[in-house]
Amino acid sequence: MSESSISESSSEAGPQSSTVSDIVIRFAGNSQDGIQSIGGFLARLAGRSEQEVMTFMTIPATISGGPSIFQVRMGSGEVLSAGDEADVLVAFYDHSYANHIGSLKKGGILLYDSDHVEPDETKAGEYHHIGIPISSRTIEAIGGTARDKGKNIFTLGLIAKMFDLDIEKLERLITERFGNKSASILETAMSAFHAGYSFSVENLLKVFRLEPGKAKDQDQVVMTGNEALGYGIIAAGVRFGAGYPITPWSDIMELLRRELPKYGGSFIQCEDELAAVSMAIGAGYAGRVSITGSSGPGIALKSEAVGWAVMAEIPLIVIDVQRGGPSTGLPTNVEQSDLNIAIYGGHGDSPRVVMAPATVEDCFHTAIEAVNIARKYSVPVYILSDQAIATRIEAFPEPDLEKICQDISPDLSPVETHKPYDLSTPDGLTQHRPPGTWIMDGKYPIATGLEHDEYGRPTGNPKYHIEMTAKRRNKLRALAQSLPKPTIYGPPEGHILLVGWGSTLGPIREAVDKARAAGDSISAIHIRHINPLPPGIDDIMARFHHVLVVELNDEGLYGYGQLASLLRTRFADPKIRSITKTDGLTYKITEILDNVKDFLELEAAKN
Repeated sequence: MSESSISESSSEAGPQSSTVSDIVIRFAGNSQDGIQSIGGFLARLAGRSEQEVMTFMTIPATISGGPSIFQVRMGSGEVLSAGDEADVLVAFYDHSYANHIGSLKKGGILLYDSDHVEPDETKAGEYHHIGIPISSRTIEAIGGTARDKGKNIFTLGLIAKMFDLDIEKLERLITERFGNKSASILETAMSAFHAGYSFSVENLLKVFRLEPGKAKDQDQVVMTGNEALGYGIIAAGVRFGAGYPITPWSDIMELLRRELPKYGGSFIQCEDELAAVSMAIGAGYAGRVSITGSSGPGIALKSEAVGWAVMAEIPLIVIDVQRGGPSTGLPTNVEQSDLNIAIYGGHGDSPRVVMAPATVEDCFHTAIEAVNIARKYSVPVYILSDQAIATRIEAFPEPDLEKICQDISPDLSPVETHKPYDLSTPDGLTQHRPPGTWIMDGKYPIATGLEHDEYGRPTGNPKYHIEMTAKRRNKLRALAQSLPKPTIYGPPEGHILLVGWGSTLGPIREAVDKARAAGDSISAIHIRHINPLPPGIDDIMARFHHVLVVELNDEGLYGYGQLASLLRTRFADPKIRSITKTDGLTYKITEILDNVKDFLELEAAKN
């Protein structure tokens, strides 16, 4: 918790008060406690208060539930990560306290449910212990039958009082959340909130006021990465999708099932992953760029049909919300281990585009860009999100939807002739005309998974297979030349270059800021377009002594993560090395810096 100014009040008037510019609060309990709701309310309040916000959560993989956390970081300045350490730990049970007291910074506040938690008193000098009988006080406020549904809102009231939050905005958020339910449910939620807010704070050392954020030029929206991807898909003009439920992709599927009919579209929940991808490809053939999605296990099942889309050159969007693997793996934890299957997963030479959004806001814009690439290049496009981006909440400027939203309805205008696989185009770019288009010369093409001639007619002619394979490859080369060069975070040359992709953006940039403040020569780049890679990466790497690729996957048989292996293959540069981990958690800034330090010490020992 960084304090920008302190104004103390007398003890007679109540606790001291101080203004802080940045706070990190971790809620630890069970998944049934609704701690995600507490964090969600705080995150949305920050977004409506012109503050920056980022969240992080873990939930149990079992249906019966279990230990869960939700961490929210709010600040008046730029917030790049959910924070390494918590300023406040809210613990509902003994296991919550035992498992997460190590995440609380020294001198931080431990706020615990004294009905269920007995903290280690020997640590009282390290943290400020504040015990409140949250469960029993909730029962007093709303009655025993609803206590498990109300103690989270009671706790929200406590936090609102502790940080002097805008109670009227919180009341509006609670009304929005529960207003469409029965009046008794909303009344119960409000009673719990006000009971928590009115609880005596005499035990608190201070009442903290979050420094107001800087006035924004435009309104902010607050949402998760899954929501941003879903709304981005709609804004891009997609009106059909098909999928099958799997964590953590399912939220996108449910959003599209709910929202697409409002725009004349539909989303179909299929009997399995094969049916889902096949339906989406069929809609793409019919002239409607469509979406399917899943997580790792489902992506594996879709691979054969994606190969058909590559061969037939059908535009398709495949969203992969990555989680820990292989197999069922860690379904509710983060990992970036599907890069190889996204790029290479399939039989034969089947090139496809792979992109990876870096923030929640980037999810929205990446969805639109992916649709436009799929249409222009008649190719499947994978969007590699991950559990961290999927579930975290961020605030960002509201997009100008009047300028962004696009209509990609099929064009059925008559054409004189049409060869969808025309080999005379130097960049390999040709596009299908949707079925129903009048082709005046009467030569109607077909689409097939067999190798084919320029009209799609099956052929085993070696010449055609060579030329069509090159055509499918060359259009991705043409795409690569149009991609923007990655921007360098920090000086354009130096000792260490960190390279990341996906959800590692924030921690990497904070690590760069912290290292440079300590006098170290370090910069970073983040790669959004992974296949094909954008131009200029080799020029950037040439200006640094060491290149360390930070990613959330295993170092593999030869000591390199999946992106590091791809970069070493592409650029044949031995200075590209790896920083990896597979604990299912997002990177902490200290983890990145410790890995850099260890690497440099090993290099020094070699010399």
